[in-house]
Amino acid sequence: MSKREVDQYIALQSEPQKTLLKTTRKMILEIEPALKQGISYGLPAFILDGDVVCGIAARKNGCSYYPFSGSVLAALKSDLVKFKQTKSALHFDAPLPKTLVRKLMTLRMVQMMVKKKRK
Repeated sequence: MSKREVDQYIALQSEPQKTLLKTTRKMILEIEPALKQGISYGLPAFILDGDVVCGIAARKNGCSYYPFSGSVLAALKSDLVKFKQTKSALHFDAPLPKTLVRKLMTLRMVQMMVKKKRK
């Protein structure tokens, strides 16, 4: 896993997806600078202490944000009413608000900490 793999993934995308991915990546790393970058399930992923916090991917008509948790999007349902989504991904075709990305990431990181404490 490496930043270089994420660079390569983004470089292969066309516009506007390439710019959206770069913007989202920068925002994610500003929110949590300790994250490592790599590829997980074929998409750019951001990892903390061995667990994936989130991932991003290009789509035909925009990009997707993956919280790598089946419950994060459902828990923030009221914050996401303006976005198309599936059970596992939030779709966007314009930059996501930083406050929303922070909420998504924070909830996921809390889930990760709770899981580690249970072990």
